[in-house]
Amino acid sequence: MAIEDVIGEYVQLKRAGRNFKGFSPFSNEKTASFIVSPEKQIWHDFSSGRGGDMFSFVMEVEGQDFKATLEMLARKAGVDLEQFRTSTTNRVSADLKNRALEALDLAAKFYQKQLTANRPALEYLLGERKFSKQTVLAWRLGYSPNNGRALIDFLTKQGFTTDEMKRAGLTTERARRPLDMFRGRIMIPLSDSRGQIIGFTARLLEDEPDAPKYINTAQTVIYDKSRNVFGLDLAKEAIRKKSFVVVVEGNMDVIASHQAGITNVVASAGTAMTEQHLKELKRFTGDVRLSFDADRAGIAATERVIPLAQKSGVALRIITIKDAKDPDELVQKDAKAWEAAIENAVYAADWLIENYKSQLDLKSAAGKTAFTDALLPTIKRLSDPVEQEHYLKLIAKETDSSFEAVKAKLDSKPLELIATRLKKPKVAFGPLDAATIEYRRFQDHLLAMVLMQPKLRDLIADCSEKYFTDGEPRELLKFLQANQDFSGDPKLAEPLQAIGDYVKIIMLQFEEVYQNLSLADLREQAISLKHRLIDRYVKIQKHKLASAMKTAANDDEMKSLVQKADKLNELLINK
Repeated sequence: MAIEDVIGEYVQLKRAGRNFKGFSPFSNEKTASFIVSPEKQIWHDFSSGRGGDMFSFVMEVEGQDFKATLEMLARKAGVDLEQFRTSTTNRVSADLKNRALEALDLAAKFYQKQLTANRPALEYLLGERKFSKQTVLAWRLGYSPNNGRALIDFLTKQGFTTDEMKRAGLTTERARRPLDMFRGRIMIPLSDSRGQIIGFTARLLEDEPDAPKYINTAQTVIYDKSRNVFGLDLAKEAIRKKSFVVVVEGNMDVIASHQAGITNVVASAGTAMTEQHLKELKRFTGDVRLSFDADRAGIAATERVIPLAQKSGVALRIITIKDAKDPDELVQKDAKAWEAAIENAVYAADWLIENYKSQLDLKSAAGKTAFTDALLPTIKRLSDPVEQEHYLKLIAKETDSSFEAVKAKLDSKPLELIATRLKKPKVAFGPLDAATIEYRRFQDHLLAMVLMQPKLRDLIADCSEKYFTDGEPRELLKFLQANQDFSGDPKLAEPLQAIGDYVKIIMLQFEEVYQNLSLADLREQAISLKHRLIDRYVKIQKHKLASAMKTAANDDEMKSLVQKADKLNELLINK
């Protein structure tokens, strides 16, 4: 599949010379700055500084790993991946899977026992979370000691090797030394629909500034986060009886609901809701009621699930919670209110209409355009023509437009997913602030110019690598400093293979922004970028020094910090 075809399913692209252009799916920009290069098989978003190949883009917008992305694209292309797998790699040995399951089950028992001996962990679960002892036992909640190798030592005595522990997702490595994957955390087992433990979600017990609150088992031979539904093993009978399922965001929301007697509640285990999750639920019911947090991220995640539900053939309703941030908090206040919210769930299309009505000015032309742009992709996917006509009439009424005009817009062209509404990924990128985006733009554009125009390389001869982001930019800087006359010689270019995508991205930047400039203009631009890059570096370092000065232990330490600040000032003077 061509890169423009794949990305074109998410972003409306238009031909612009050799490339394609569209609006960024990662920011609410008003000028198209998202570029796709069929020639280089690369994409770049100028507004956020992101870029990569076809796989990285799908991983981002779909919130899944490389394996799942490869399988998804293979299905779309009609390629059977099995034919490329040898008999050895075609399946993981049943014995290896069984050993992983045994290790995980023993780990859960170990964590349960450790919980009984850890007072802060018990106080958190029984006191702060208000879980009963029966709930703690039913969900097999536990605690992972914080000494680094407690579980490894325990499983070693049970006859497990470190390779088997790693295969089960229970260990990690630091300086080539195996360590427990989970340390100092509340342990929540993740089970398959049969009740077998296949992984863990781990919540930090004592807050640490740089540590994530939750971490999950990585993809393993038995755990697939894109398919696993948390709590399904304990909820499936209630789902069948009530003929609907409630999907929430957090594992704690599920446990709190079950304790309150609302037992047809599940969650996606630490990842975005996927089509596979919905298909797993459809085995038990076609009525799915979704309750994600009412903040901006939760609303965006809810919008993302709507087309997936339509594609999966499930009826999706949206639960709105009032006077609480999530189901867990609402259950603590009033379990009956949570039950009432579930009963009053609104059909997804109606929820979407009300949501955008509250956000947009439907009296203005711009508001009407944005309203229809946001809603028509969902309406277009409705399979029932009567239902589709109902919502087209409703949209026409809300925008004070004719039914014919709205229908014409629906039929005029393929309406893509509103990609800005998709949940941002945890696979490839995190959110970037404006200062970080600007800093990356300075360095990338400077490197683009000196890569594509050798006569500018004298400008980076004295550049310290510390001005550039660690990783690909520094690697390219060092290469160009060591190869002042490089002009594309394949033999010399071998060190660049490891950062090939990055090199293609900045080449694309040069083509889009600087290709038609004269050498004199390029030099002027490059000098300006170099100065701005150094300015930004100095500001970042001064901010760090100012923070350090506030906590300086003595006069000598303060004197050292002041000297560093003076050197930064000299750098600005001499740049």
